[in-house]
Amino acid sequence: MALTRTFVRPLLGAFFVANGVDSLRNAEALAREAKPVTDRFVPLVEKAAPDGTPVPTEPVTWVRINGAVQIVAAAALATGKFPRIASGVLAASLVPSTATRYRFWEASDPAVRREQLTHFFKNVSLTGGLLIAAGDTEGRPGLAWRARRAAKDTRREARHLAHAAKREAKLVKAELT
Repeated sequence: MALTRTFVRPLLGAFFVANGVDSLRNAEALAREAKPVTDRFVPLVEKAAPDGTPVPTEPVTWVRINGAVQIVAAAALATGKFPRIASGVLAASLVPSTATRYRFWEASDPAVRREQLTHFFKNVSLTGGLLIAAGDTEGRPGLAWRARRAAKDTRREARHLAHAAKREAKLVKAELT
């Protein structure tokens, strides 16, 4: 692992450990802020979930789930275990967190609005960093490159086989005539 990855992944994950712990400790207070988001989110989850799957409806439960997900994914990212998946999960977990905590468009006080806007764009920036981390293949070819390479190799091999088959057909024809 590159030296920068050794230091950067724990730094990126540290924010989410702290945020996840805060979510678990202050779930009730955060649930009041999260209610407008969970009221819209729960019906979507219920539609997407297989029939009979229990879906939590209480905002406090969703805040705790989000906090636990952030802690687990941040630990995975910091330790380098499944860092691409962990980064993607953290990026996805930022969406409801940001929509819950930093609704700057609702603030009427200019100072509060400015603070909310700052935190909102901090989370947007973190999301960008996480998306970069989610795409980091550590110098190894990604799936898209591997698929293109396999298709190119298959086409080349097919041309070789076609050329060899034509040559063999000419030899057989020459022997028969």
